[in-house]
Amino acid sequence: MSGSDDDVPRLSADTLAVLQEFYNETSHPVAPTAASADKFSVGAVGEDWGMSQFWYDDVTATRLAEEVIQEAGDGGRIACVSAPSVYQKLKQGVVEGSDRISAVLLEYDRRFAAYGDDFLFYDYNHPLALPAALQGAFDIVLVDPPYLALECLSKVTQTVKYLSKGKVLLCTGAIMEEHAEELLGLRRCGFLPKHNKNLANEFRCFTSYDSRLLSC
Repeated sequence: MSGSDDDVPRLSADTLAVLQEFYNETSHPVAPTAASADKFSVGAVGEDWGMSQFWYDDVTATRLAEEVIQEAGDGGRIACVSAPSVYQKLKQGVVEGSDRISAVLLEYDRRFAAYGDDFLFYDYNHPLALPAALQGAFDIVLVDPPYLALECLSKVTQTVKYLSKGKVLLCTGAIMEEHAEELLGLRRCGFLPKHNKNLANEFRCFTSYDSRLLSC
C-alpha cells in the first residue's frame, strides 16, 4: 500500500460547496422573515435538537394557547418561556381571544429575534438577568424548561417567580412531577401535551391554579 495520498478519492470544489450548503441549511434552519408564507407557523423555525428543541403538535399548541388566553383575560399579558410553539400559535390569530392579549417569548435561540420586540433573549443559567419592568408583569407564565433536570427547573423557577403575578403553567416530563410540586406548588393535569416528534419521555402539564386542563 503506497504512502502517497494520490489515489485517495477527492470531491470536486463544486461538490464540496453543494454539500456545505446542504449542511448549513439542515443544521441551522433560517429564522422566519416577513416574507414567509406564515412567519408564525410552528415550522417557520426548524427544531434544533442540539438546543433540546421539540415543537408541540398543532392540537397541543392550540389547546395551550386557549388555556393561557382564558387565564390571562382581556388585556392580559402572557409570558412564554422556552415555549415558542405556543407563542407562535397565539400570534397566528386563529385562536379566539388572541387579539385581546399580548404575549412575549423568552428564548435562548436568537433566531426568534425575528419577532422583534416580542422576543427577549433568555438563558436559564442566568435566571434573573431580566428587565426590571418585567417583574410581576404577567398574568400567566407558560414555561417549558429545555432539560428534564432539577438544576434546570430550579433556575427556571426563579425566572417564573420573578415574572408571574401568580398563575403558572408548566409543561415538562412526568418524571419532574415531584420537583414541580416542591418548587412551585403545582398540580399535575390530565391533559397530555404532544410533540411533532415522538419523544421517549412522557410529558405532562402542571398548574398553580384550578385549570380546565386538570380534568382533561
